[in-house]
Parts: sequence; C-alpha cells; structure tokens
Amino acid sequence: MGQTWEHLLFAHWPLRPDAVRALVPSQLSLDTFDGAAWLGVTPFIVRGLHLRGTPPIPGLSSFAEINVRTYVVADKPGIYFLSLDASSRFAVASARRSYLLPYFLAEMVARRSDAVIQYRSRRTSSDGPPASFEASYGPRGDAHEASPGTLEHFLAERYCLYTLDDAHRLRRAQIHHPPWPLQPAAAEIRRNTMADPHELHLRGEPILHFARRQDVVIWPLEPADEAVG
Repeated sequence: MGQTWEHLLFAHWPLRPDAVRALVPSQLSLDTFDGAAWLGVTPFIVRGLHLRGTPPIPGLSSFAEINVRTYVVADKPGIYFLSLDASSRFAVASARRSYLLPYFLAEMVARRSDAVIQYRSRRTSSDGPPASFEASYGPRGDAHEASPGTLEHFLAERYCLYTLDDAHRLRRAQIHHPPWPLQPAAAEIRRNTMADPHELHLRGEPILHFARRQDVVIWPLEPADEAVG
C-alpha cells in the first residue's frame, strides 16, 4: 500500500516505562531512550492512498489522520500504535481488516493558512472511548535528516509496525520511506485527550518536529520474531 503523508507534527512526551509497559503486548520489549518510554501524538494528512498496482480512488484516497504511538523492539525496532483515528470510514475499515490496528472514525478538520496548520479531531466511533485533539502548528526552521544516536532519530526513523492477530501471535508490517525531512516546530495545543483512554498523563511541553511531506510504502503483515518482554 502506498500513500503520502503531509503536514505531519511529531509531538512526543517522555513517560516512565512502567506506565507504558502494561499497554504493550508481552511479546514486545519497550524501546527506551535515556531511561524513558516515549509517547507520540502525530496529526497529519494522508494523500494518494492506493493499493500496489492501482491508482488512488477519487474521494477515498485523501483524509486526515492522527495516531498515538510508542516504541518497541522485537526482531527490529518499530512502532506500536495505541490508537489511530481517521476521517475516512473506508480507511478505518480497511486498516482494521488488513493491518489489525485499533483504528477509529473521527470528525476531523485540517486547514493550512500560510505556514500554520489548524487541526481538530473528535473521535466518533461508537466502539472507541472518547478522544480529541485541537492544535495549531507549523515549522520553525530548515529541514534536516536526524543523526543516528540522537533522540529525534530514535523517535522518527522507524521502519516497521507491530500488532497481534486474533490468535495473539505477533505480526509485523515493514514500512519503507526516505529519511524524514524533519524541521523544528512550534505548536499551540489547545486540547489533547488522545492518551486519556490509556490512563497516561502527558505533562510538560512536548518535543516537537514537523515534516512537510513523506512518501510511504507499507507492506502486508508477516510473522515477527518475538522479543522477551
């Protein structure tokens, strides 16, 4: 599956590992940096969603999305999603079925005015707990690639996601894209309850990065070697 992500904000908070451990399957180990687990809230816009070998479907291929993620290791470092919200009913249903991810439908608005993104999301799925987000954000510097060993490289340069199938077996989807063109960012976050369903309390100012565009290929799920959790 191919898609393009635009106007993405990485907002990250450090958390105690024990606060996150219970939310992650035992088959995965938490990936930490400087002794902290990290939670990311990432709003963005999806463009050009399509299956391999097919063109994007007009009216279904572009929508807003926001996800809540933390970082894990099995046979390679990756992402574990606590939730993903999208404004497309088609995308939610497809991702739940194909990638076994906790996707929810939401009412979302994403508008660009000059270099500022106005973003608002309110979950509407009847099978998900309430969660909402409202912010203005944008870049505040030149784009660069993160250096290996740095926190921003640890947070951004992740090339697979993990999930469990119905038999609780660990599955992985490989994610291919160029290195992130990260920019320093500023954000006014007026409302953020995305972590509340998981009883995680996001305190203090987040670490912020912005990316204007990223072209992505996501491969189908495959079995993954398990780590000792």
